[in-house]
Amino acid sequence: MDCGLCEIIQTLAALAIVVIVLVIIIAHASASKMVHLQCHEKERGFLNAEGKREPFSSIHDPPTKELSVVVPSYNEELRLPVMMDEALEYLENRQKQQSYFTYEVIVVDDGSKDKTTEVALKYTKKYGADKVRVLTQVNNRGKGGAVKMGTQRCRGKLILMADADGATKFADIEKMESGLKDLQPKPENMAIACGSRAHLEKESVATRSGFRTILMYGFHFLVWFFCVRGIKDTQCGFKLFTREAALRTFSSLHVERWAFDVELLYIAQCLNIPIAEVAVNWTEIEGSKLVPFWSWLQMGRDLLFIRLRYLTGAWRLESPRKVD
Repeated sequence: MDCGLCEIIQTLAALAIVVIVLVIIIAHASASKMVHLQCHEKERGFLNAEGKREPFSSIHDPPTKELSVVVPSYNEELRLPVMMDEALEYLENRQKQQSYFTYEVIVVDDGSKDKTTEVALKYTKKYGADKVRVLTQVNNRGKGGAVKMGTQRCRGKLILMADADGATKFADIEKMESGLKDLQPKPENMAIACGSRAHLEKESVATRSGFRTILMYGFHFLVWFFCVRGIKDTQCGFKLFTREAALRTFSSLHVERWAFDVELLYIAQCLNIPIAEVAVNWTEIEGSKLVPFWSWLQMGRDLLFIRLRYLTGAWRLESPRKVD
């Protein structure tokens, strides 16, 4: 009986090793070696208030604004106006109060099938193309791909990633800026502030189903185990970067779907970029594109592959380069 049990254990152990080796091989072999930074000819420019196309700036150029706001948007014609109205009201008031403050908002339409671009262009006409620019992507790349392509065209000293649903109070950017200052960025001026909903977790657990709560905690564990330590909430869509930190991290970003935030922070920690986690006001907004079970399953796979691909050398930290 003991011998039979030992044989079963040995067989299971051997199978586990085979599965692990196969997963490592698949992760390595299926990885794209280079970061995808190519764009379509139509994505190289934006429409000004008169409807004429002008070329975008590049993050490689010297900054000419205090703040850039990148808003990834996919089928957001209904939710985008609420977010834009709040953001622009805050930004306009701040500009009136602080003469040195300048800003731009870049709405990235990630291949939407609705009128997201048309809605965003109304703000270009109202505020001017120097303040609101719309990048319309020919194909859907995913939220990470949209943020990356928008960031590559920023002019700001600071770059804020903000979701189109307006779930986070925009004025909380001042908390994020304080978080950056408290970090005392390295001489390279690299630092990141992450908006966090961790302080709301107990309240959210009370209103979630048991199944979704299990999935949430499981995802948190996988993030901690495979990629990022010390950050309680990696997925909040409100993140503030110094220009230098954005250039360095986004140049190495491979994941373009839901788990891109985790890879960004993994890259930052590999580069020893200081990160602050800042509590923000957050409200759940209807219309989320995230399908709990399947999206989290995809993110779990991506977390495993992120770790394995960097460990096996399939992915490396890239030197900053321009969009082609």
